[in-house]
Amino acid sequence: MRAIFTEAASLLGRHVESVTRVAGGDLSFVARLSLSGGDNVIAKRGDRVVEEARMLAAIAATGTAVPQILAVQDDLLLLEDLPSSARLARNWAHLAELLDHLHAQSQVAYGWDRDYGFGDVLIPNGRSDNWVEFWAEKRLRCHIPHLSAQLAHRVERLADRLGEHIPNRPPSALLHGDLWGGNILVGQDRIRGLIDPACYYGDREVDLAMLGLFDQPPQIFYDACGLTQGWEDRQPVYRLWPLLVHVRLFGGTYHQQAGACLQQLGL
Repeated sequence: MRAIFTEAASLLGRHVESVTRVAGGDLSFVARLSLSGGDNVIAKRGDRVVEEARMLAAIAATGTAVPQILAVQDDLLLLEDLPSSARLARNWAHLAELLDHLHAQSQVAYGWDRDYGFGDVLIPNGRSDNWVEFWAEKRLRCHIPHLSAQLAHRVERLADRLGEHIPNRPPSALLHGDLWGGNILVGQDRIRGLIDPACYYGDREVDLAMLGLFDQPPQIFYDACGLTQGWEDRQPVYRLWPLLVHVRLFGGTYHQQAGACLQQLGL
């Protein structure tokens, strides 16, 4: 932690008076730095922060709010410290509005130029013009060697029949990739920004599946998103991927939740 004092001070040209670990940084080191003059910044330490900065910049380019990138170097990312003291429950309409910007249709191929990861779990990416192939290979089959035999067999069956469940070429949208309440900073009367992305391009319903996994968006939120018919039937497919990541990271009840998703799909 001591190194952050000198590294951040050098990058910002400001004296760092204190460093306080921020709760919630399960997969990386996150701290709030108090600077001379009374300002605060957020520091993230990790081997993927340069790519995270690229992702934040991509989100910002859509007109979606994110913390300002103050500096990034090697394994240290310094970000604007946005206020976050309110609850998402009162801001679902604003979130739907932000996601309209983030998920604007693009002509970009599915995927992302570089691989990413959550902790020790790799997120393979690359580019594809076939969404079913991308999801089968990069979001399902990549987990099979790391799962129990029974769960792996069921995931393999889904990957083999994936074209029955999701479209080959849905509109390509920039995805946050890890959209849940903990990564949505909410101020008193509005959402201030999205953090901790794991971006790639794909079907925007993926972000909504992740959001519904740990939060409970009201129907008015989904209505405001203007989703394509049949979206509810596709949610278990897209929700399975973050559950498999959590099976590998944490085990426990996530194994049962992944199985329940597959059961919804008749597998």
